[in-house]
Amino acid sequence: MTRLGSWLVARWWRVAAWLAVLLGMNRRALELYEQIVAREPHSRIARATVGNLQAELGDKRAAIATFTELVARHPKDADSWFNLGFLHEACDDVEPAERAFRRAIALDDKLDRAWYGLGLVLIRTGRLAEAIPVLKKNTELQPFSPYGFYQLGMTYHHLGRRDDAWRTVETLKKFEPRYAATLKRDLEATRSRSADGGAAAAAAAPLDPTSHRLEKEAIATPI
Repeated sequence: MTRLGSWLVARWWRVAAWLAVLLGMNRRALELYEQIVAREPHSRIARATVGNLQAELGDKRAAIATFTELVARHPKDADSWFNLGFLHEACDDVEPAERAFRRAIALDDKLDRAWYGLGLVLIRTGRLAEAIPVLKKNTELQPFSPYGFYQLGMTYHHLGRRDDAWRTVETLKKFEPRYAATLKRDLEATRSRSADGGAAAAAAAPLDPTSHRLEKEAIATPI
């Protein structure tokens, strides 16, 4: 096949895959992007799109394998490290999730979702005091997102830092009253575990009204 012929075939695959995504035909889109990856194994965007589609179709373990291969090929891609951490955290693989989030932050310390994900992992593993500066960093980078503030307020609460927890409610009221009300309700309904000692406090993970999400900027478009 001529160089022009190869280019036309590659472009056809990309257009067809992109249209399948737009039409919500995720299984067909996955099949097409897998063929693109087979033809272009070093394509970061195509491989990331495969991982995103696998996750959306409910196969998180396959998506983990895809992003593990992706970061092996592109170890400086912070978004892919974040996605790998997100998927591990969703599968309760807390240790690899923490490693992936920390790697994402090392590559891009402005990646607010990676700070949030790391905060959730620290909470889940009982390291509440360590989670405080991580969640505060998330709220500094994303000052109008309620999720980090909710987690921060509940973590303060479980550490017995009542004043800090209620100050977080007041902060949320300024831009997201609905989540401020949720945090207020949960602070009032949940007993602080600090009085029970370190072990009990470590087991108390704050409620999570929502979650972070996969970084979707990797969806491949035809060129």
